[in-house]
Amino acid sequence: MDGARLMADEYGTGYPVRFSVDYPEEGLDRLRTAFRLILIIPIGIILALVSATSPDMIQDTDATAYAGFVVAGSFIVAPTALMIVFRQKYPRWWFDWNVELLKFQNRVTAYLFLLRDEYPSTDEEQAVHLEIAYPNAERDLNRWLPLVKWLLALPHYFVLFFLGIGVLFVVIIAWFAILITGRYPPGLFGFVVDVERWGNRVNAYAALLVTDKYPPFVLGQ
Repeated sequence: MDGARLMADEYGTGYPVRFSVDYPEEGLDRLRTAFRLILIIPIGIILALVSATSPDMIQDTDATAYAGFVVAGSFIVAPTALMIVFRQKYPRWWFDWNVELLKFQNRVTAYLFLLRDEYPSTDEEQAVHLEIAYPNAERDLNRWLPLVKWLLALPHYFVLFFLGIGVLFVVIIAWFAILITGRYPPGLFGFVVDVERWGNRVNAYAALLVTDKYPPFVLGQ
């Protein structure tokens, strides 16, 4: 499979979430692959601490206001839903926080799944690309949908559960393949990236609440 095709993310669906991982054309390091579960521990702890943190007070961008909020997995979910319902507004700094956290999670996940050798950065994009369009809440978002998106997304979570099991087996196979050949089989690489893309679309719809466009039930572009 052509690495350039794996990096492409021009969706025929026009979905407002773009996700791709650069295929490691130069190959992967066997030693770092062999000990991946040990190497990931430090950054995994950092991600767990960030994702478990529920700050009581967050400083607003104008440095004059503070807001207490409830977070779900450190994504600002409940307050965002309430803002959309009652004021048809999505504060930009809440959006930025949610997207940056999701990007960080994706970099760690890509490293765990052996897709890349670069150690996950807390702030740099590296070779894992995620783009989510900032919505105009008044124009693009139905004010009542945030109340039921979690319910509407249940079929996706059901499918993703089984796809996740598939990813587990694929990563195990890829682990042996990398140890033997130094390369991630392109077909397996593409499958893992496709599942991650699907998960990001569902997160954008049901957790980040950035779009009302229902995620497609499709792997690939």
